Amino acid sequence: MVGGHLPEPTLGRLLESWRWDVPALVLVGVLGGLYGWGVARVHGRGGTWPLGRLAAFVVLGLGTIVVATMSALAVYDHELFWPAAVQNVGLDLLAPLGLALGDPLRLAVEALPEGGARRVRRVLTGRLVRVLTFPLVSTALVLATELTVYFTPYFATALRVGWLHELMYLHLLAAGCLFVLPVLTREQALPAWCTHPVRAALVFLDGVVDAVPGLVVMTHGTLIAGAWYLHHAPPWSPDVHHDQQIGGGAMLAIAELVALPFLLAILAQWVRAERAQTAVLDARLDGELAPVVRTADAAGAPELVRPWWETEAGEVAERVRRRGPGA
Repeated sequence: MVGGHLPEPTLGRLLESWRWDVPALVLVGVLGGLYGWGVARVHGRGGTWPLGRLAAFVVLGLGTIVVATMSALAVYDHELFWPAAVQNVGLDLLAPLGLALGDPLRLAVEALPEGGARRVRRVLTGRLVRVLTFPLVSTALVLATELTVYFTPYFATALRVGWLHELMYLHLLAAGCLFVLPVLTREQALPAWCTHPVRAALVFLDGVVDAVPGLVVMTHGTLIAGAWYLHHAPPWSPDVHHDQQIGGGAMLAIAELVALPFLLAILAQWVRAERAQTAVLDARLDGELAPVVRTADAAGAPELVRPWWETEAGEVAERVRRRGPGA
């Protein structure tokens, strides 16, 4: 530290600056341990679990939590606003996407015994979970969480109170998961009318809504946690208003970047579902046609239809029979 402040963040310092966050480390360890146990259980039963889902859960999901809470973002978040803004939007949008792509809900159902799987499905269809994960409700909760963090004393207080800061991390992560997990899971966690086209529309709408906090923060004239950042601003830092604009721009950029892979994931699920439905329909049609074909083969080939002049009586037919059809 220089004069009680951290040194100016260069690229090298940003890559090298890390600190331990015990609550976040415990959360990552618990989530990773449970997911690994589930994968091992599925493989132990002779099943398979896609490597891509495992990688998404660990690298994008848990990795984002680690970077947000223990990297240079966490080291500098008490002196600059923009690292805190990147932290929060990563926990609210990026980490939930990675966790959801790993589909932990489906993994739990496949790994647990039959009774445990039934309990998981019962929780997913419970009234409270249904209300919280209802598409428009969960989208509103994500937006309300972001706006509450920045436009109430929540964020400024969290900068002063360590346990509230950790609770804010968990709050942001949980709010994001309420929307993303039910949309991407292969379990039936949403109402029946939420077909893949509807989900794609909801994801597009969510991408628009997620851009709102970044725009508001970037254009807001009043400083967010201004008293804190004015007091703790290091001599090398940019103007505090400019710092807030950088943070809002980063929030907006990350929100838009997350929306694209989220939408692509929904479209990929839609394509796979259509292929699976087509395969089931083809199999059913083959099963229905097989008895008909066997009956026709047993009865012999049907008699060919004879031309009218061979089957009808009358003078004209008689003349055609004598002269031939081409005469």
